Amino acid sequence: MRILLENTCIIPVTDQNTFIDEGYLIIEDDMIKEIGKGQPPEGRYDKVIDGRNKVMMPGFINTHTHAAMSLMRGYADDLPLMEWLEKKIYPLEAKLTAEDVYWGSMLAILEMIKSGTTTFNDMYFFMEETARAVQETGIRAVLARGLIGVGPAAESGLLESRELVKKWHRAADERISFMLGPHAPYTCPPDYLEKVIALAGEFNIGIHTHIAETKGEFEDIQRQYGKTPVELMEEVGLFELTTIAAHCVHMTPADIAILKKHGVGVAHNPESNMKLASGIAPVPEMLAAGIAVALGTDGASSNNNLDMLQEMRTGALLHKVNTMNPTVLPAYQAIEMATANGAKALGIENETGRLQAGLKADLILISLNQPHMKPVHDVAANIVYSALASDVDTVIINGNIVMENRKIMTFDEEKVLEQAERAAKKLAASL
Repeated sequence: MRILLENTCIIPVTDQNTFIDEGYLIIEDDMIKEIGKGQPPEGRYDKVIDGRNKVMMPGFINTHTHAAMSLMRGYADDLPLMEWLEKKIYPLEAKLTAEDVYWGSMLAILEMIKSGTTTFNDMYFFMEETARAVQETGIRAVLARGLIGVGPAAESGLLESRELVKKWHRAADERISFMLGPHAPYTCPPDYLEKVIALAGEFNIGIHTHIAETKGEFEDIQRQYGKTPVELMEEVGLFELTTIAAHCVHMTPADIAILKKHGVGVAHNPESNMKLASGIAPVPEMLAAGIAVALGTDGASSNNNLDMLQEMRTGALLHKVNTMNPTVLPAYQAIEMATANGAKALGIENETGRLQAGLKADLILISLNQPHMKPVHDVAANIVYSALASDVDTVIINGNIVMENRKIMTFDEEKVLEQAERAAKKLAASL
């Protein structure tokens, strides 16, 4: 299958100074074959997409989600994190079935595709169902079964993870990858993490975990172990593996140096951190240190959406006002965080995250022909500060057109909305 996209503005995210005012991109099968300026070469194309009045860029990479929690959107708002978890979320999660997780994952994937996300990094349970949803919809995903080392499911979680990795890692035309998902230092003590590390090493896969999300967690770990959460994870050896750490809100300069030393990626979740009053991560300092800081939405129960355009805007504005410096986290850097940095943080930068020949064809077209997108003095600024999810027109993942003219091409959108609503109501009624 050869697809030509032409007559379009392109942000390839390969170099800050590289913008193509009017260019083309050729897809062969699942790969980007060629990208260039001006008129495309003559040849046979199975499909031609006119990108006039649109901007083409890599699809967004949402580096921290709990997809099935879309069923809990709006369920337990305006509460502190631990109260939100222990009194509201955990009791509801105890009622979740595999079918609930499937439809919650389908709803999340629908929302992500319609807002331009082509890859997401997820941690939850019943991950067989999330993998099935990924396989059916055409999106790319890195999945991890959440692991709690202090409860009755500690050992069974490891066994389940082993089987999931064997069955699903690099499945669905290699769109699915698996990591291991130890929840956090406060739920996974060092002796349990040693088992997680051994299993990850056996399969040569990475780690997705939460680190230093709240001040209380930071202080509790220091009190218990005499170290910060980051220092403890380094001592245990977690960072010897490819690791993406979600949140990293409460960090010391020494912690930042440790993350840089080990090449740990960071998933920054500004809206979730703001809503739960967890704090403001030192993102400018981490970026200055050369850490791959990416963006995530967290789950829709603590955000309350999975819109990466909105996450970029919020992140950029948050750090400007927090530092009282309007030059901090400029538009192009926010785009890098939502695309190329996400791929690097997940260890898949040789597959996706940029538009260049030899990488997977994961890209989106965003309409510029909207009142709120005119005029276009700086296309990167328009994308970060003006664009809406509804401006995403076309989504191509792994060379397949998943959405065109805002119509989902690979699954039934109305059925997903109906079934997810039904599952959410049944779940709420079960308490």
